[in-house]
Amino acid sequence: MKKRIYLDHAATTPVDPEVVARMTQIWTEDYGNPSSIYAEGRKARMIIEDARKTVAHGINASLGEIFFTSCATEANNMAIKNAVRDLGVEVIISAPTEHHSVWHSLLSVESQGVKVLYLDVDEKGRIDLGQLKALLEATPQKKLISLMYVNNELGTIHPVQAISDLAQAHDAYFHMDAVQALGSYEIDVQAMPVSFLTCSAHKFNGPKGVGFIYINGNNIIKPLLDGGAQERNMRAGTENTAQIAGLALAFRKALDSREKRMEHIRAIRKHLMEKLVSEIPDIQFHGDYDGTYHPKILSISLPLTPKTEILLFNLDINGVCASGGSACSSGVESASHVLKAIGLPENRRALRLSLSHLTTREELNRFVQILKENV
Repeated sequence: MKKRIYLDHAATTPVDPEVVARMTQIWTEDYGNPSSIYAEGRKARMIIEDARKTVAHGINASLGEIFFTSCATEANNMAIKNAVRDLGVEVIISAPTEHHSVWHSLLSVESQGVKVLYLDVDEKGRIDLGQLKALLEATPQKKLISLMYVNNELGTIHPVQAISDLAQAHDAYFHMDAVQALGSYEIDVQAMPVSFLTCSAHKFNGPKGVGFIYINGNNIIKPLLDGGAQERNMRAGTENTAQIAGLALAFRKALDSREKRMEHIRAIRKHLMEKLVSEIPDIQFHGDYDGTYHPKILSISLPLTPKTEILLFNLDINGVCASGGSACSSGVESASHVLKAIGLPENRRALRLSLSHLTTREELNRFVQILKENV
């Protein structure tokens, strides 16, 4: 039996074997509660603090600015809701193409009286910096910009350095969802100041169930979860020592091999696009696919027909894992708010293909042949 073809690395990634081994060793040997004062607890605490050093060094932050969470969804909720509650934010500027955890957090604070302004996006998912500047200039209240680095469905990259500069110039907070970018691009929070930055380990071959939030030291907020005094009283609950260590190891490996990984992904993406154009009639690419994009994400669409209507099901039957959009809301496929925002016609069937340094040309060749047979 041929190995299944996994083309959904934007949804989640396989955990690196070294990371699995490291976490297993901690689960079996270093199981002390990091809040305990005896030797086993002190060792667990040391593991967590070593992980914090790795993360802080990776984004050029201070140790006291890194807080471990269960995932980026928790971190995004913390950034947005606490900015409103504790920093007095009254206006939030975002885009209709943000991740559900941001979008739904915005709906929550909007129901409490916060004004949410959505930037226009073009057919490639790009924002207009001129519109952002105009909104900032027209908003005297305390404001937060909440925009992602890399769009999780299109691969389109927002101009985050320019956004950071505008935020600084107009005394606005900037929350950056860096989930799809961390480990692929250099992020330096000193060179590109942000107020909040969020991450999830399972997007760069770490475990599910752990992430972190960077909180700029100038922003004094209270915990989202109340309880014990863990994470310097910022996030209650016993720390997940093994998975925090797994996050740090996966992050370090991603940083160490970033250029090599990205070179491979760019090459196989180019190969995939050429194969799709030559083999699949009437295929279209979406997002800023020929401009500023993350090469791991390729959004395509095909004419809507009885065959393409059940395309994901048929691909699965034929051993291909792919997505119709984001896989972060539920196991039930539904219309993507991102694809609606960029104006994807209703007579097109979208497919998101997301690659990694583990993806091979042979797998992509097999995928194109399977796709051809099913459309």
